[in-house]
Amino acid sequence: MLKFVKGYMESIEGVATYPMISLLIFFIFFIVLFWWVFTASKAHIKEMSELPLEGDKQPRP
Repeated sequence: MLKFVKGYMESIEGVATYPMISLLIFFIFFIVLFWWVFTASKAHIKEMSELPLEGDKQPRP
């Protein structure tokens, strides 16, 4: 099975660019996420962290 996949992938022209594009997308995503974590307001982060606990304060029917 692996030989079939390997042989098929080798027959595709320019297949080496796909791993590089994937790595670039992965890298950019985590750079943006890292930037957002350090620039997000502390009040927003605190509000979001307390959001799951607010459901207990509402009366249940």
